[in-house]
Amino acid sequence: MNLENEELVQRSKELKNSLIAWRRHFHKYPELSFRERRTSDFILNILNSLGVFEIERNIGGYGIVATIRASKGPVIGIRADMDALPIQEETEEDYQSVHPYVMHACGHDAHMAILLGVAHLIAEDAKAGRLKGTIKLIFQPAEENGDETGLTGAPYLLQSGAIDDVEQIIALHVCPWRKTGELQINRGPSMANIDNFSLTIKGEGGHGGYPQQTKDPVWITSFILQGIYSLISRKVNPMEVGTISIGHIHGGSAFNVIPEEVKISGTIRSYRPHIRKQLINELRGVAEIANTLGGEYDLEIEYGEPALFNDHWITNVLVDSAYKLYPKMNIHEGPFGMGGEDLGHITEKIPGAMFFLGCGKNSKNDAVLHTPTFNLDEEALPIGVSLLMECAHQLMQRKEN
Repeated sequence: MNLENEELVQRSKELKNSLIAWRRHFHKYPELSFRERRTSDFILNILNSLGVFEIERNIGGYGIVATIRASKGPVIGIRADMDALPIQEETEEDYQSVHPYVMHACGHDAHMAILLGVAHLIAEDAKAGRLKGTIKLIFQPAEENGDETGLTGAPYLLQSGAIDDVEQIIALHVCPWRKTGELQINRGPSMANIDNFSLTIKGEGGHGGYPQQTKDPVWITSFILQGIYSLISRKVNPMEVGTISIGHIHGGSAFNVIPEEVKISGTIRSYRPHIRKQLINELRGVAEIANTLGGEYDLEIEYGEPALFNDHWITNVLVDSAYKLYPKMNIHEGPFGMGGEDLGHITEKIPGAMFFLGCGKNSKNDAVLHTPTFNLDEEALPIGVSLLMECAHQLMQRKEN
């Protein structure tokens, strides 16, 4: 590693105490999607103190885009999400959430702290004349949950026009199943298309002792369930990624009464657009069983996040940056899973990539996102800062050339 790379790693390490303090502040005072007002104010105060950023706020709710224009050249975006989850924390840390049933159980507290660390180093680079091009630091609200229209924060960010000039975008996500000092990367589709469905099977109810006088929606549903569960094994190419899961079934209220209807709800996950479309069409086909058996159905599809697509070239730059800074870093390659990531809305429009930053504490209780005991190793925070910084510099240099 050359002196320049060693300097960046050291500068990031020197921010460690601040990174931990910021992360713990966010963790102690979490806010849900579209309610991140105090979180936004805290970030804004720190950015203003640096005195180098053009700041746009209240984007998509309480989002912030901080821009620094050092010279003509590429426009690179770096994004962190801001919102917490409706989970009651059980970590028993002294910085545990003070808000009942609100917790940073997905690491967004760390993402914001890391991006504030990047802001400090970028400000130093700009003042020292080491920055070329334009960097936009994007603090995005509402990654986890949509509003009453079903939209999360990323679509609103795109609609605002605040990142229309961004040519490439990068982001990270903490990864508790990888140890601190490790990364997980993937090229192409890396997290899933997320679509939810509500299916109502309608019949004619009646007395449980006289089923012949009804059009039993429970009986009809039994065939539909078999159809849904057979879709993946018999309708989808085994080489493709896709699944349908049912999370809720409700019908009836008494042991001796056949209900008028049964409601089923679930989720549809996929990586490729054609599989997304196929699964929805196949689900409609299975629902037609209700008509065949004398009933009716209503099917509603709630279209969610598109799959996160990691640009191959940008991912290669991420890997190059990691090895420049940490030549012995262990980098795992493979998709990040079937969860959703609303950065997918952005990478549909702007070439981008997300990497997963190892933060594992070697405890099974800490290793699962979206759980009450999730926690992370704060030694990972400076690593995240240096990687985002180096990758942003590399993207600007290579884009310019």
